Amino acid sequence: MPLDAGFDPDVRHDEAEWSDPHRILTESPTLGDALRRAREHSDRPIDELSAATRVHARYLRALEQGDFTALPSQVFALGYVRAYAAALGLDEQLAAERFKRESPHAPVGLQPPTGVDVREARRSSPRLIAAAAALVFAVVGWNVFQRVSLMQAPTPPAIFETPETWSLGSAPGVVRLGAPRAAPPDQTVPALYITPGLEAELSGLESEAEGDGQAATPAPTAPVQRAFNPRGATYGAAPTASHVVIQAQRPASIVVRMADGRVLFARQLAAGESWRAPRDVAATIDVSEPSAFTVYLNGEYEGALTSALTPLAGLNARAQAAARQTASALAQRTATIPPAG
Repeated sequence: MPLDAGFDPDVRHDEAEWSDPHRILTESPTLGDALRRAREHSDRPIDELSAATRVHARYLRALEQGDFTALPSQVFALGYVRAYAAALGLDEQLAAERFKRESPHAPVGLQPPTGVDVREARRSSPRLIAAAAALVFAVVGWNVFQRVSLMQAPTPPAIFETPETWSLGSAPGVVRLGAPRAAPPDQTVPALYITPGLEAELSGLESEAEGDGQAATPAPTAPVQRAFNPRGATYGAAPTASHVVIQAQRPASIVVRMADGRVLFARQLAAGESWRAPRDVAATIDVSEPSAFTVYLNGEYEGALTSALTPLAGLNARAQAAARQTASALAQRTATIPPAG
């Protein structure tokens, strides 16, 4: 029941009466009336007080009107009363004690303070659970599909499978090649910078100073073997799967046939283009002009082709023998080096 202390809210009081927060709370008929009179005296709108207290405006209006059914549970409502009283300059403890006396004493379960519709939340719960289950099922299914796909790796094609574009002859085993074609984009390499005089030095020739007009003379010492220098597209096997490289010094054709007549490689190479030979493949290299091609074994210059038909197995055997000899010499040299210290 409201406390009747003989304080008439409709009668105008002096400022001295408003300056006493105890009197305002004790002499007002209800707590809500005291809060409303204090707010009106402060000339502050309820929205401003809502922002200052962080309490929704509808709860502040419910406190002023004494509508306790619109408030959440008493635990939250007491906090709202204290915050509202402090913002209006009233005594927080007195306001809380009066709220306890005027509010219903029946125990009320905890209620959401932000106005959440519990019934709507319960209705939407099955849909949320179904959506979460569908998402989990999709993620698990995708991972299973990826693992199955990785287990079924594609079978790599044979290295000597002949593309249809190479079957240009009118009879089996006959291949006709035209002029050199442009290299594919993925095989095109930029032009390398060549130090003037470097090629002559590496090939065992010493060039006279520029402008002398004299021909190059052989170097008196043994020439340094030239390393493979790609000057165009390089076809064939990967560098790690090859010991032999054949490079064209000028435009010429090359056809590599397997023992059963199948064509492994056929192309009119431009100057600087190369072909890497695969290891452990029995084939014959057929060139239009042997002197137009140079051979590199293990990346080092070996010389020009000596005949139009050259067995690839012989070149691979020479490359492997040279690699073993180099490894043996390196091992012996390492063994003769005394340990440090």
